Amino acid sequence: MAPLTRQCLLFAVGSSLFALATMPGFPSWAGAGAANAACFVGSWFFTTAAGLQLAAADRHRRPEWYSAATQFVGTLLFNLSTGAAVWAHVVTEQRRYVWTPDATGSLAFLISGVLAMAAVIATSGLVAVRSRAWLAAALNLMGCLAFGVSATGAFIRESGVTADERLANLGTFVGALCFLAAALTSLPRSSRR
Repeated sequence: MAPLTRQCLLFAVGSSLFALATMPGFPSWAGAGAANAACFVGSWFFTTAAGLQLAAADRHRRPEWYSAATQFVGTLLFNLSTGAAVWAHVVTEQRRYVWTPDATGSLAFLISGVLAMAAVIATSGLVAVRSRAWLAAALNLMGCLAFGVSATGAFIRESGVTADERLANLGTFVGALCFLAAALTSLPRSSRR
């Protein structure tokens, strides 16, 4: 399997797990513990894909390399936040450890998405809807924005209650669908058959 195909499939699996975990109705049906566990497992697929992407990135193509590096840091922060969410489900007073890596990871994703879009615009033009690279970067950036919205809703108040659980889940769900679409758009044509 080609490295790009492997990265795209790993991103797609991770995105699918995040989408499933935050799909409207799933957390109430399966329980918060199952939803948190699905996000935790999905975060590791993201980190593996981002690690492969960073390893393959050309350091001389600075925007792309910085985008991959920032994204990788963001995935590590999501590993922390989703792991803390699994733990906090069991130990309620630990919920305060969930939001900071989540918000910081969302910021890293947003920076990464802007850098990736800038790199694609430099080669494809400002609006190049027919370019798969441009479309994937735009979908990725939309996913990054949605994850940022999710982080604002996921803020943990001093009482240990999430500020807006519906906004947090909806932002993650929409972001995950955008990341899934970006991964499938980036999938090499020979792998689509």
